Amino acid sequence: MDKHLQIGEVAARTELSLRTIRHYEEAGLVIPSARSRGGFRLYTETDVSRLMVIRRMKPLGFTLEQMRDLLDATDRLDGDDALDDEREVLLERVRTYRRAATEQVERLRVQLARAEDFAATLGARLEQDPPAARA
Repeated sequence: MDKHLQIGEVAARTELSLRTIRHYEEAGLVIPSARSRGGFRLYTETDVSRLMVIRRMKPLGFTLEQMRDLLDATDRLDGDDALDDEREVLLERVRTYRRAATEQVERLRVQLARAEDFAATLGARLEQDPPAARA
């Protein structure tokens, strides 16, 4: 049986706030695997892995609906009930998200390069001023 983690432990491990984890629960992206007798949310390693997928998708601009769709596809692929003909459709959904993620990563690399260039330009500008002018 999986060890259960309380929401605070999950927040620390995923670097997500309690509020964000609860929001993802309300959105149906991750549901705690159990509840304690006191009603506290309890999560498994599988739940934590699911939150990490969501955490990685968020900065790439994926919507909650897209996250839900990808998680559904991967859940069904991981399940035993995926039919052979359905399997290829599910794999194509995952491939589509992979292409979108790869394209967004490239866009972010361009933005990062521009930001680094800007920071370097500012640094060079500051180095041009005499020390007395910096004070």
